[in-house]
Amino acid sequence: MSCVQTREGGVLVERARVFIVGSGVVGTATGRGLADAGHEVTFIDISAARIRQLLDWGLDARDRLDLADEPESIIFLTLPTPHEGHKYDLSAFSAGTASVGAALKDAAARHTVVVRSTVPPGSTEGLVRSLLEERSGKKAGEGFALASNPEFLRAVSAEKDFAHPWMTVIASRDEDTLQRMTDLLSPFGGELRTFEDPASAEMIKCAHNIFNATKISFWNEMWLVAQRLGVDLDAVASTVAKSAEGSINPKYGIRGGAPYGGMCLPKDTCGFLGFAETIGVEMPLLSAVVEVNDRLVALGAKELDPRTDGGVSEVDGVAGRDIA
Repeated sequence: MSCVQTREGGVLVERARVFIVGSGVVGTATGRGLADAGHEVTFIDISAARIRQLLDWGLDARDRLDLADEPESIIFLTLPTPHEGHKYDLSAFSAGTASVGAALKDAAARHTVVVRSTVPPGSTEGLVRSLLEERSGKKAGEGFALASNPEFLRAVSAEKDFAHPWMTVIASRDEDTLQRMTDLLSPFGGELRTFEDPASAEMIKCAHNIFNATKISFWNEMWLVAQRLGVDLDAVASTVAKSAEGSINPKYGIRGGAPYGGMCLPKDTCGFLGFAETIGVEMPLLSAVVEVNDRLVALGAKELDPRTDGGVSEVDGVAGRDIA
């Protein structure tokens, strides 16, 4: 990297050479945000129409990645990973990753490959690493660096979200790579968390989206009950958003391996299931909540925590094993 002036002028920043492999919503927002920050960005995409659009916007866009004469760079994988039934379709992601591996084969410099796409936990050090090593003939950590940096962008405001992130997550086994990615992304602001294990970062992104989906599904299930009763769900939901500790305390209930206990939670989850049945409303999500908790209670009875007597209670308002 070299020292250059930002577009605003007057302030010296470290300028990175960046490649964006896959120029959809995430890739475009990432690349444009980095370009606006003064970095040298090139977009890579197989779509001729997409390349023309990027060129019309005054951006550097190409149909293939060529690293033969490039200095040390950061290569973001922002390729599509749609679902097919109950699994991720990683065909496009794998093809794009393989093309990066082929480009690394001809590279003289040591480049950093960053997985930004949403992928199953373990993909960075599994699928990605194996494809890059196979196609390049180089070893991760030696011939190239590897990192995970999941995105938290909303499609309707992707560029704004990149420019003003509320959370940035970076993971890499290599400390220098972590520092390099931190230097690149920390100027955008927001909370930054780093991890050694890329699978942790990948799981954060999956859990992030699944948590949002679960919350939406919860209130849709409650909406069915409210419709049957003639109750205004908006008024109910807005009040619960202020009254429930699970809404106002970010740390409530996030300790895994600990079933909920006490008096209220078991009583009302089971009791409300029976009530819903009397008014003819099925509640599969609530049923799953009870089933998962019962499973954890049974597991705790079989595999006692050595720190406890295996009891289940509520500690400091957070349901779980009593470790006092």
